[in-house]
Amino acid sequence: MGEGRIYRKGLGRREEILPALEEDYRSRLVEWLGAHDRRIAHGETTIQLAREFGFCYGVDRAVEYAYETREKFPDRRIFITGEIIHNPWVNERLRRMGIERLPADGPIERRLAGIGEEDVVVIPAFGIEQSELDELRRIGAILVDTTCGSVLNVWKSVARYAAEGITSIIHGKADHEETRATCSQVAARGGAYLVVRDMEQAERVARMIEEDGDRDAFLDFFSGACSPGFDPARDLQRIGLANQTTMLSSESLAIAGRLRRSIEARYAGEARGRFASFETICSATQDRQDAVIELLEAGPGLLIVIGGFNSSNTGHLVEIGLESVPTFHVEGAADLISARWIRHKPFGDADPVVEGPWLPDGALKIGLTAGASTPNREIGLAIERLLSLRGAPAGFIESILGPGAVS
Repeated sequence: MGEGRIYRKGLGRREEILPALEEDYRSRLVEWLGAHDRRIAHGETTIQLAREFGFCYGVDRAVEYAYETREKFPDRRIFITGEIIHNPWVNERLRRMGIERLPADGPIERRLAGIGEEDVVVIPAFGIEQSELDELRRIGAILVDTTCGSVLNVWKSVARYAAEGITSIIHGKADHEETRATCSQVAARGGAYLVVRDMEQAERVARMIEEDGDRDAFLDFFSGACSPGFDPARDLQRIGLANQTTMLSSESLAIAGRLRRSIEARYAGEARGRFASFETICSATQDRQDAVIELLEAGPGLLIVIGGFNSSNTGHLVEIGLESVPTFHVEGAADLISARWIRHKPFGDADPVVEGPWLPDGALKIGLTAGASTPNREIGLAIERLLSLRGAPAGFIESILGPGAVS
């Protein structure tokens, strides 16, 4: 297949799809907040929006390319290899546009069965595994690659490690699409990798480096999170740090620091050249984490974080919030059931729950932010719902903005 059948820089249909994007994702309320110190108040309620929130450049680009794909190929079958981003509303919107999701499980040949040269396949912002890309190239399908530039930067780092015989230690979630794709970049170059989810797992690696622990127990613990044939005695002699771009930045830095110290402790004067680290947290992820910290310094009574329940970057915003105030992770306005009941996903839990009471009476300042996969439309609807639950009358938003406030 020729390189000309891969679209990586748009499809030349941006002007045509802009009205649909605006209708689906714009919020006049969020725009108004941007011009009014990101704050809105009614009675005893103040809602303060974080300085950075919602769609990042990479997500914006991925969604735009998906819409352009439908516009450019109106009569073709269009597939996507997984969720384009971790937001249920966006993924459902693409499904209604006729963009069909390929099966997530099973051998590649089975998942791609029936795909032909005339079909179009969209690659999500997370990227895909190298073996899957190779098979799509072999088939000859038309590809629209929306892989985020921040993810590509991580791939460059781990490719460099592999070329230099350095094992990639990846701070991430082994079952996350982005991390699986990153691991495949290492494997495709004959390198070794190990995925650590958090500081606790990093500590296991540090002790293994320092003490030559139980090899079998180590491999059993990291089963499914390391390269085939991984040998701690061999593969932990030279390590390089990278990360899933949506992880908690402070934890990534702490993990890098701990593993650097373990290398220095083990090899003393011979540690030079045995440890490498590149900052691969995406700037949008970092900006949203910093903005939540700033928002919390203003002393809200509670924090609402909007984003897909399977969104890693959203979950880390929740984690930061919980250090200071009651924090609720919701997917959208529909989860704000009533002033008593809320549907939310507790941090670290697998599934959402419905709980109450959650919304206090009396004077209340509510902090609000959203993960990088959350459209402004969903943010605006949630703010309108919060104000309604706190007693704002019907028509309050319209009285500020005029008719058609959020939609």
